[in-house]
Amino acid sequence: MSEQVEIPATLEGERVDRVVALLSGRPRSEVAALVTAGGVLVDGQVVSRHRRVLAGELLQWEAAEPELPWEGPPPDSSVPFQVVHEDGSLVVVDKPAGVVVHPGAGHREGTLVSGLLARYPDLGDATAAGAWPAERPGLVHRLDKETSGLLVVARTPDALAGLSRQLADRSMGRTYLALALGTLQAEEGTIDAPLGRSSREPTKVAVRADGREARTHYRVLERFSEPLLATLLEVTLETGRTHQIRVHLAAIGHPVAGDARYGGNAKALGLGRPFLHAARLRLVHPETGEALEFSSPLPPELSEVLDGLKDAQERR
Repeated sequence: MSEQVEIPATLEGERVDRVVALLSGRPRSEVAALVTAGGVLVDGQVVSRHRRVLAGELLQWEAAEPELPWEGPPPDSSVPFQVVHEDGSLVVVDKPAGVVVHPGAGHREGTLVSGLLARYPDLGDATAAGAWPAERPGLVHRLDKETSGLLVVARTPDALAGLSRQLADRSMGRTYLALALGTLQAEEGTIDAPLGRSSREPTKVAVRADGREARTHYRVLERFSEPLLATLLEVTLETGRTHQIRVHLAAIGHPVAGDARYGGNAKALGLGRPFLHAARLRLVHPETGEALEFSSPLPPELSEVLDGLKDAQERR
């Protein structure tokens, strides 16, 4: 399929690639590639992108293929994750670091959602029936790409509603292990600071007076002094804002070790990711009412760092 137009007098003398871009609305880079591929003709002849057009000439180009509406992420059985619990209503998974939970900018494929769709086709069936958005089938909450650990996924609309209520009323318990840089003096505490998008860097989150309420509770599990000052924390979320733990700990001067994005680049520990792991998840089964609790051990890349800190501490 092609489009054609007679060159008007107002465009005489213009380069052919600029004229096609103006008339088609396509990017100049795309038009340049089209001309190079022989997809632009003037009076039936293939031309170069530098060719100047004359009034009355017949300009013809290949029309762009219409974009099909995105139907959601494709199933992908190669996406790594571990199933901790499954039944007809929900699935609890243990996500490794490096896996994006759901599709977004730059991550259409290879997400946890694709892995779930491959293992649980009923999630896709419910999507087709309009139960939830195609990019977030059954998702109740999420974890950052580089955060490992537990999250729950609903398999039915009723289960999603019930689990979402627990998240909203804060009865769902989510506990993390985090290694914070420096020494936190108090044995336990609460960071209560509203969060919102950073005005300087919109892709980051910051403490803002006009942000959404956010509260993070922490308890010290162990302190280390070698090869650097660090504190192992048990962290419990009262709210669940984007990057909440990372930003809150950075705000009190103790960023998560390995979290270069928020000031925690601890090269001495050899971390290639933030030391942040969703270790425990507590919820009430939305169908049976049974209280459920799940746990996940530290993945090897974090347990090795922790063992190294403990060894260094014992050698002091």
